[in-house]
Amino acid sequence: MRKLLETDQKALEINLDPAIYGTFAEIGAGQEVARYFFQVGAAAGTIAKTMSAYDKVYSDQIYGPEPSGRYVCEPRLYRMLDHEYSLMDDRLQQERPDTMFFVFADTVSAINYQRTIKGNGWLGIRFQMTPNGQPNDLVIHVRMLDASNQLQQQAIGILGVNLIYACFRYGHEPETMIESLIDNLRGRVKVDMVRLTGPDFEHVDNRLLSLYLVKHGLSDVAMFGPDRKNVHGSEFLYKKDVMIVRGSFRPPTLVNMDMMESGFQQLRTEPDRSPKKSFLMTEITLRNLQSEGELDEKDFLDRAELLNSLGQTVMVTSSDQQHKLVEYLLDFKVQRVGLVMGVQTLLELINNKYAQNMDGRLLAAFGEFFIHNVKIYTYPALQEGSEELMTTQNLPLPEGVKFLYQHLLESKQIVDITGFNPNILHIFSKEVLRQIRAGRAEWENMVPPKVARIIKEKFLFGYPVEQMEFGY
Repeated sequence: MRKLLETDQKALEINLDPAIYGTFAEIGAGQEVARYFFQVGAAAGTIAKTMSAYDKVYSDQIYGPEPSGRYVCEPRLYRMLDHEYSLMDDRLQQERPDTMFFVFADTVSAINYQRTIKGNGWLGIRFQMTPNGQPNDLVIHVRMLDASNQLQQQAIGILGVNLIYACFRYGHEPETMIESLIDNLRGRVKVDMVRLTGPDFEHVDNRLLSLYLVKHGLSDVAMFGPDRKNVHGSEFLYKKDVMIVRGSFRPPTLVNMDMMESGFQQLRTEPDRSPKKSFLMTEITLRNLQSEGELDEKDFLDRAELLNSLGQTVMVTSSDQQHKLVEYLLDFKVQRVGLVMGVQTLLELINNKYAQNMDGRLLAAFGEFFIHNVKIYTYPALQEGSEELMTTQNLPLPEGVKFLYQHLLESKQIVDITGFNPNILHIFSKEVLRQIRAGRAEWENMVPPKVARIIKEKFLFGYPVEQMEFGY
């Protein structure tokens, strides 16, 4: 088991390592990281330079202006890393040939007096794993949870030390590297984006790093785009209408695709909606990934690979409580949230809330979910043992919830998806998965052609290798 070190111990260990040497550049509230290395002693062995371009004019003179006008943003962080690392490499490479250089940078906005800013920031490090080696980048986004400016600044200091220590001590263990970021910080910060790139990490699939963030409780939500790179919601969700399709996607079937396409089309064409300001995302929950026991990383990557190949942005989430996901999205000033779910999932959601709130708190339980301009788009299903459709209109609900449910229908907070394909409702992911593993051919007609091709080419979901060997 990994020994949990105090922040001062980590800083001192780095200071006492003669092979590690670097620069600290901090903007905004992020003034505390370098201080840890100074106060523990022996900092002369580690710190080449510290600087803080606190004034925006000075900052622009050094790093150039930001087209967006924002300073707490990912592009600003990369400008800082580029500039400072170039200076260090030019000035010290010949002087210290046996040294692993690094540049740590952050741009942070802590909570303000009026509480209108919650506190967030970007932190990153450009670092060598070997002397004279090509540098790597580890970049993260953090949301601060402490209720005071002073405590948030302290948390950033601890996080920065953890970041530097992780790179030089856990560089060969990516999962430990990620988990250690919140050493001595649990409950004080959320790290909701991580990106690890460079020649020493070409073997690392960054989508797994997103999974580690959620698995180890660093964040409730992590995302990656169709290009398989981890992303942060601030890059593409600001003031958008967002539709989220939750599923197992094991594998993505024709039904999954129909849910996405028909649901998204319905959202985009509703009154007061702008198609250009609408965004579709797919969601996989940690609970779903662990439905058969231990979390299987290959199984996760199989699902992720297929969704990405279909052009989907994927979010991994920790909770089945959708209202927490909605609250997370509101930080990006999302205008409206549409949740697509099968009618059976809707029934399960309602029954669970009813069972958990029979003491009179039912209205409050539903209120926390629907209070923020949320709409559920419901995909139908065939009734078991018959050809009759189950929709929002004929759900077998408990008597005690029918009045409230009718109100949600009349207010159009729960609606049926109308443009679905009735000819594919007999397709179920579990049956498709069973047929894939059995080496049968019928499943190929139940998934998009691209999905079938990739499953066979890459032997995903247990597709038998001998099928390809014998040309079946």
